[in-house]
Amino acid sequence: MDTERPKIGVGALIVKDGKILLCERLSSHGAGTYSLPGGHMEYGESFEDTALRETAEETGLTDIEIIDLICVSNDRVYDKHFITIGMLAHWKSGDPVAMEPEKAQNWAWYAPEEIPDNLFLPSKAVIEHWKAGKIYIRESN
Repeated sequence: MDTERPKIGVGALIVKDGKILLCERLSSHGAGTYSLPGGHMEYGESFEDTALRETAEETGLTDIEIIDLICVSNDRVYDKHFITIGMLAHWKSGDPVAMEPEKAQNWAWYAPEEIPDNLFLPSKAVIEHWKAGKIYIRESN
């Protein structure tokens, strides 16, 4: 019997003056791609709690406001299976810092037309849903 199950990841798309926050991933799956802040949901957390915790852990930003759900996506990438929850947040104050420099570097704000092409695939899904204004895009097989 297969006991492997999908994990839940939460990504925070943080908007400041029309730009979104991205970093370059250094470790784990997706190294060398650009990513939103985010990570694994812990037992008992809400989507909002996970987005706030992961953003603080990765960027040091603690003054953001979670606004809404962007999307739910079923990501089977990098030999992993995640249900990704994308949350929209507004930046209120502070500058991002690489709090986990072994995992990510170069946090920066990107206008939608400046977003790098080599995106971490779950982050790419969140950004595409945000741009399309769709919470869920049905898979075509």
